[in-house]
Amino acid sequence: MIVLVLLGVLALTVGGCVCVVWAERGGPRWVRAVATTTLAAGEVVRRSEGNRRPGLNGTTSDDG
Repeated sequence: MIVLVLLGVLALTVGGCVCVVWAERGGPRWVRAVATTTLAAGEVVRRSEGNRRPGLNGTTSDDG
């Protein structure tokens, strides 16, 4: 069951990336909507990762 969920997530991710590239080349309206959603979801994930692991943004706590 987990494998099916992971395959579904992978398919959505690849499909979203394809839509982003297609939208850059002037795809139809629905492709631009999917691309916008994909980019927004990526930004949400990026911001949540930054909040959980602050040491990865290049700053350290031992700036001595």
